[in-house]
Amino acid sequence: MSARTVFWALAFAVAACGGAAAHESFYSREEVIHDTPEWKGERFPDGRPKVPDAILDRMKSVTLEEAWAVLRARGYEHQYESGWQALYPDKILVGRALTSTWIPGRLDLQKVIEADGKVEGRKGGPNAWPVDMLQPRDVYVSNHFGLIKDGPSIGDNVANAIYARSHNGIVYDGAVRDINGLKELPDFIAFYRAYDPSHHYGRIGDEGRPLNSTMVAINSPTRIGGAAVMPGDVVLGRDGGVIFIPPQLAETVVKLSEHTRLRDLFGHQRLREQKYTAGQIDRDWTPQIEADFTQWLKDNADKVPVDRAAVQEYIAERETAAKK
Repeated sequence: MSARTVFWALAFAVAACGGAAAHESFYSREEVIHDTPEWKGERFPDGRPKVPDAILDRMKSVTLEEAWAVLRARGYEHQYESGWQALYPDKILVGRALTSTWIPGRLDLQKVIEADGKVEGRKGGPNAWPVDMLQPRDVYVSNHFGLIKDGPSIGDNVANAIYARSHNGIVYDGAVRDINGLKELPDFIAFYRAYDPSHHYGRIGDEGRPLNSTMVAINSPTRIGGAAVMPGDVVLGRDGGVIFIPPQLAETVVKLSEHTRLRDLFGHQRLREQKYTAGQIDRDWTPQIEADFTQWLKDNADKVPVDRAAVQEYIAERETAAKK
């Protein structure tokens, strides 16, 4: 029996007993685990893959092109999204995704969701619920269907709550407000579609205004523009773009990026020294160049912009491969 089947069986059992189950689109731990089977490592209590902090630290040096190339080579064609505004354009956002999904306001569904929230003991309106679930180094990834006018659900109050829990930022497919208040948080790295001084009305009775959006999912698969996002994906935002890296590929992305960086440093140095021609560096390397590169790694392990332990691991891998 699948995790999702178990979830629905439990939901029907609770309903039969006169209680209320968690809203069907607010993914349970079992559902998150069921939908991310290729991750074999540690998980959060909510089921999301927990990519190690050390990998997140190294991910900050990865370029979008390097990550994109690794993912595309492995069949992941829809992980990148551009067209963002950034609160701090020169800063890099890295973290683990916690997702939410919104649709245009739907009153009857909103009533169900708010009633379920009361039974579950959730505090405040739905806008606060995913924020309350954030863990350190999470990135709040919210699909608000690009809503601009009367759409901002993230202003300075929500931003402070997000930062207090995650010490990180957001990827928000919608508009933010209170831009000056957001800038009081120097490490709140935010990618968003627009700024608008209005604010959304996301629960019944908000100032007597019509409901303009309804949150229908937390920690579920979602889309951000043309990108597919899963809870626990590693988010890399920089240089105007954001890429969502499946957790089981995060270490591979980091390692191959470091290898590319090291090979480029070696190649550029040897070209400046005129030891090799551009044609020799641009094509598959000869055994002699490969051996020179390995020795260069040993000589420069403490000088290159890659963690020494990672360099030593790469040297060992190369020496093992050379013996085969």
